[in-house]
Parts: sequence; structure tokens; C-alpha cells
Amino acid sequence: MPLKSRTRKLTLIEGITAGTLFGTAAIFIRFLPSLDVFSIAFWRLIIACCILAAILLFSGKLSGLKDYAIGSLKELVVLGLLLGLHFIFFISAVKDTTILNATVLVNTTPIFSVFISTFIFNLKPSRLAVAGIAISIAGACVIAYAESTVAGSDVVFSGAVPSVKGDMEAVLAAFVEAVYLNYGKKIRGQRAILTIMLPIYMFAAVVVGFLSPIGARKGLELPTEPGVILPLLGLGILPTAAAHTLYFSSLSNLKSFETATMALLEPIGAAVLGAVLFGELPAPLFILGTTLVLLGIVFIAKGGK
Repeated sequence: MPLKSRTRKLTLIEGITAGTLFGTAAIFIRFLPSLDVFSIAFWRLIIACCILAAILLFSGKLSGLKDYAIGSLKELVVLGLLLGLHFIFFISAVKDTTILNATVLVNTTPIFSVFISTFIFNLKPSRLAVAGIAISIAGACVIAYAESTVAGSDVVFSGAVPSVKGDMEAVLAAFVEAVYLNYGKKIRGQRAILTIMLPIYMFAAVVVGFLSPIGARKGLELPTEPGVILPLLGLGILPTAAAHTLYFSSLSNLKSFETATMALLEPIGAAVLGAVLFGELPAPLFILGTTLVLLGIVFIAKGGK
């Protein structure tokens, strides 16, 4: 679809869909306790690459990818580096600190994005948008707290305890994602989304693979068991190939901090899936948090008009 015909309504739908699908990531990662951080990040990116390459191949649009990648090599490499680091930091945070801490701190991405947009790119948000971001972040915090009261310490901590290391990894994941969205805003307007995302995923996978011997002190693990392969496929298809591609695509008609706020729908999607798949019903406070997140997104949608 030509970018000129893309409406704000369409990109809002893309962002909302992406934010909701992000909630599947926690479900799939729950089934991958035996894989290290770098292997999870690497294989989810490789699977996403295969999905996008297959779509481009069968649609006959793969031929022009080489020329575009060479012409935009610098931007694509930087975006791949940022995305790879974001995945590493976030998955590490989930393993090194409590889920509650990781969830709340990584949801500070819209705050970082607002500062970067305002002071570096001179894109100031409207008062309504600022209010929407604040309300959505407050809602995400309420949801995180509600989940902690229902799950209890055994599930919330998942074998981890609050740590400065894990908390800093979550903050770094949020900051890197904010830089990624602001930097990617310009390149999103240049080409069709699949042509952009395939090389970004490829470079991100290279970054993760290169850093694995340093961070994990070992090479990448090759999963062979069906119980590991199936969750990895789900992780690579839904929250990566589908959700993250839609997430980046929404930058065509949304500001970076608006796109970042859509990711706050992640705990809502995760809670719904948790209720359906595991019978984990959310606390009453969850309804309040969900209402705040959705209200904040409405504010953002109105504030950008």
C-alpha cells in the first residue's frame, strides 16, 4: 500500500493490534525456561526473517531488496543493532528481576520517547497526548500490581528476586526501544514495511549471534525438542513477525511516542491469554488498569488530530 494513502486510523489499528499481540510473548517465553537469553532472541528473529522472506518471495517483491539494503545500509544496521539490544535487555530483565519490576520499568519507553522526540527531533506532543501517555503508564503500573496480588510471590518472582542488574536491564530495554522508534521514524516512510523489516531482523539476529559468546559465554543453542521448537515458532511468528512488524509500520502516521504507548496493551493481551490458556483470572484492579490504558490511548488518538 502506498504510504500516502495510509491514514492515521489505519496506523492506530496497526499499533493497537501490535500491542495486543505483544502479550503472546510472555506466554511463549514461559515454555522456554531451558533456553538462554541470546538463543531465544536469536531464533525468534531468524523465524521472523523466514516468514517475511517467504512472503516477499511469493509476492515477487524480493528482487528489489538487495538494492534497497545497500542504499540504506547504515540506517538498517543501526536499527538492527538497536532491536537486537532491546530483545537481549528485555529477556535478560525478565530472567534477572521480578516480572513485576521488568513489566513496569520496560513500560517507561513512551517517557524516553517523548524526551528524545522533543529535545532531539523537536516533535513536541500535544497536552492531550502527554495526558494520554501518563494515564496509560499509570494503567500499566496498576495492571502489574494487580497481577502481583493475584499470582503471589512464587509466580511473580519466578525464581528471581528484585535486583539492580535486572532493573537496569529493563530500563535499558525501554531506552533502546525509544531510540529505535525515533531513529526508525524517518526510514519507515521510504519503502514498503516488509522490505524494511526483513533486513532489520537479519542485522538484529547477527548482533545477537555476535554477542552471544560474550554475554552467555557460550554459543547459541540449537533447539531440537518439539516442546522447545513449537513455542519458539509461536514467539517468532506472533509477537515478532506479526506484532513487531505492525508496530514499526505504525510509525508511518504516528509519532514515536504514540507508537511506544501502543505497546502498553501488552499486559492486557497477556492477561486475556493467561485466562484462556491457564485459567489465571485477573484481579479486580486489572479492570481499572485496563480502563486507564485504553483511556490513555483514546487521548493519544484524539491528541494527534
